Amino acid sequence: MKRLISALLVLGAAVAAPSVATAADTAWPNKPVTFLVPFPPGGSTDFIARTVAQKVGDKLGGTFLTENKPGAGGTMGAAYAKRAAPDGGTILVSSLGPFVISPHLVSNPGYDARKDFDFITVAVQAPNVLVVNAKSPLQSLKDVMEYLKSNPGKMTFASAGNGTSDHLTAELFWQETRSQATHIPYKGGAPAIVDLLGGQVDASFSNINTCLTHIQSGKLRALAVTSAKRSPLLPDVPTMEELGLKGVTVTSWQAFAAPKGLPADIRDKLRNAIVESLNDPAIKPKLLELGFEIVGNTPAEFTKFQAEEYDRWKRVIEVGKITTN
Repeated sequence: MKRLISALLVLGAAVAAPSVATAADTAWPNKPVTFLVPFPPGGSTDFIARTVAQKVGDKLGGTFLTENKPGAGGTMGAAYAKRAAPDGGTILVSSLGPFVISPHLVSNPGYDARKDFDFITVAVQAPNVLVVNAKSPLQSLKDVMEYLKSNPGKMTFASAGNGTSDHLTAELFWQETRSQATHIPYKGGAPAIVDLLGGQVDASFSNINTCLTHIQSGKLRALAVTSAKRSPLLPDVPTMEELGLKGVTVTSWQAFAAPKGLPADIRDKLRNAIVESLNDPAIKPKLLELGFEIVGNTPAEFTKFQAEEYDRWKRVIEVGKITTN
């Protein structure tokens, strides 16, 4: 009898084990979650990932880590994320580049931005600002337009590099206004601003995070912002739309996505925690001070937005014959 009871206990344990394991597997996050950033540490995307990771971990009771895998304009990290298991263990945190720009500039990025990810939410966005040196004779967008028309190809626009948001905003601006200028690419936004401050280049569609302090100090003059509404940080600076250019409404953005196949319950749980974290009283004011506008849209809204942005920048790149060389 004792042998029979022992055998039944062993059998019962064996039968029950799969049920216990299954329950544990669904109790996400049941293991460390990696927020994968496809850029080096220290940039805007890295900042957003690390800031949100800490708060999301507090809210969901799990361990959320941030890992950087830079290279090839963010496509190396995006390709790595695409190959990860769709179990909520790896989440891609990226700017718009790998999602809607780099696929048109890199011949084989290693992923299909339209099919290989489940889109969770756009976390934040920030406008670009058309800026000139404070000593520039150009006082308004109208002055810029008149100069471009009178001096085709002579005005120089600095950017953080070929294919970056500030570069493509300039290209879009030239295409919409049928004007010509000269693009001067730099290796990052900081050196581009240095030369703008030094008078080596004429203008830039700089991200607000990069140029805000120089505008506030009076070293740069802001002529227009590319957002649909005026920035609360630059309330006296008109939008492109206000000035009659509705086709040059642009924002850079940071977003969260997962390898295709992420269970809907995990997706929604994570999305809600991200949005709550962004709006946390300890975080939201800091983001706004840096020029970030909180978005926190739904997966469906992000999916639609990604498709629109993908097609938009594809057209700009093809018309402008833009390459990364």
